[in-house]
Amino acid sequence: MVLLDLLRWLHVIGATVLLGTGAGIAFFMVMAHRTRDPHVIAHVAGTVVIADFLFTTTAVVAQPLTGWALARQIGWPLGEGWIVASIALYALTGVFWLPVVWIQLRLRDLARQAVASATPLPPDYDRLYRLWFASGFPAFAAVLAIFWLMTAKPHFVLF
Repeated sequence: MVLLDLLRWLHVIGATVLLGTGAGIAFFMVMAHRTRDPHVIAHVAGTVVIADFLFTTTAVVAQPLTGWALARQIGWPLGEGWIVASIALYALTGVFWLPVVWIQLRLRDLARQAVASATPLPPDYDRLYRLWFASGFPAFAAVLAIFWLMTAKPHFVLF
């Protein structure tokens, strides 16, 4: 029972880190962007990149491992509808998250270049920011849906 409790705790912590870090990163990036100040954006985006690599990446790796171990420990078949749907949504989140990480790096670099050259943010910055912003909505919605699936565990058959 100790292993089950530990796995459940680790899985909940990982999910919380994913949701919390994602929401926090989005908030701080949006607030920095609103200033249109390359100094502020460069600093915040630099911090966001570090947070994403330290926290989000760790949780992204831990979630499937703890989820798989939990399912085995409890005896849930991985073909259970809510588990399959959660995995599919997790993959969808990754499809949006991976480019977002690259975009955050580019936003940081473009802001740093603007600071170094004492010029305004280039048009490329705004294009990438809009893409970053738009990518957050489906990813965040998918994470919220995963939270619901994990807590409600609705019974349905996919195959």
